[in-house]
Amino acid sequence: MTDALPRREPHPLVWLVWLALFVGLPMAIASWEARERPLTAPRFTAADAERTIRPPSPPPPVEPVEVYDIDRDQARTLNASVPFSHGPNPAARPFQFTGPADDLARATDCLAAAQLYEAGDDAVGERAVAQVVLNRVRHPAFPKTVCGVVFQGQERATGCQFTFTCDGALARSPGQAAWERARAIAQQALAGKVFKPVGYATHYHTDWVVPYWSGTLDKVTAVGTHLFFRWRGWWGTPPAFRKAQETNEPVISRIARLSPAHQGLPGLMPGLTPSLLVGGTAAELAGKPQQPVEGNAIAGARLVVAVPGGKSFLVELAKESMADNWPVMARTFCAGRRECRIMGWRVGSAPTSVPLSGEQMESMTFAYIHNAATGLQRSLWNCAQFPRANRNECMRQREPVIAEGPSAAADAPKPAPPALLGVRRKERFETVKIAPPTLPVVAAPAAKP
Repeated sequence: MTDALPRREPHPLVWLVWLALFVGLPMAIASWEARERPLTAPRFTAADAERTIRPPSPPPPVEPVEVYDIDRDQARTLNASVPFSHGPNPAARPFQFTGPADDLARATDCLAAAQLYEAGDDAVGERAVAQVVLNRVRHPAFPKTVCGVVFQGQERATGCQFTFTCDGALARSPGQAAWERARAIAQQALAGKVFKPVGYATHYHTDWVVPYWSGTLDKVTAVGTHLFFRWRGWWGTPPAFRKAQETNEPVISRIARLSPAHQGLPGLMPGLTPSLLVGGTAAELAGKPQQPVEGNAIAGARLVVAVPGGKSFLVELAKESMADNWPVMARTFCAGRRECRIMGWRVGSAPTSVPLSGEQMESMTFAYIHNAATGLQRSLWNCAQFPRANRNECMRQREPVIAEGPSAAADAPKPAPPALLGVRRKERFETVKIAPPTLPVVAAPAAKP
């Protein structure tokens, strides 16, 4: 039987190798990962940099929009055959109106009118309409103000983008509660509230009509009976909605009976700035004791109508009162009120109810407004009746319409009903039938490559 071989100890170098593998290597890797790397700019070519700044083409034109002359069932079938886009539909960025108080008031009422006349007294539909309007304000293809977008093309028999501005729907007066709800939604939208489902949509229509453009845009969502679309390609992506808004919101006389902001009360002659009243600021006036005005004649004026809400008063100006003293009268009526509006007429011409007609607005003799929250305080005269040395004190007057005479009017051919353009409203606001002549009934055109 042989003896066992003696045990041999590992060579010291072997221990060093194992130590390096299990200790040194992990430490070396950790040190490499934790090293401070130099900052280097991304390697963009000049062409890449150019594409990030400039769009690939001019903005798409906003052309007149016609609809196929088909019945509702056919329209719904064609609309259902157009698939929804499978691409991303990101929510729009919040829209923050940055203009002064007067412009914000006009923008709010223009947006509220679009919501109410396009979607009816429906909060969800109104929010969707508001988002489309604000998307258009940000897009280079459209005007740069809220009122400019809403009433785009209103001056033409054909060309309006929101049909209520050119089809006679504005002759209908909404209920006061519905109007105030629409204004509240508009105020929220202009303060940054986003209606996410429509994304960056710039077009929509009801599902019972088929515009010619419906097959060339991406259908992104449906809200009730309305279908919403955005442009294809770069002009429908978030970077395209980069245009800065303008704050010079125009006065729209066609909604003056709904909106004091569009009654010319805060408005001035173009290019002029307001003259502030003497006798204390609006905030100081609001802090004074409130006087009873019901059934009283105060400082040369008699109250005719106190508009519900306690903010607006229609008065009759006494014959013997002096025009320069009317601001004192107005401040007497408005003392103790944070918001106040006085509208005055000469004896025998004061309206006895609201809303006011265009003729009644035109005949107004004097107006005053203050708002303690914004500091607004103005006094305006009808300078056609009482000329003022300072044109800043003149109300904005509507341009006169020249009559052509009875014979010319009788002989002139009656214009055909216009093909209404742009977006479509709910059925409750329909006033004319859309029937473009000699248009073929065809399916929606295929998408362009």
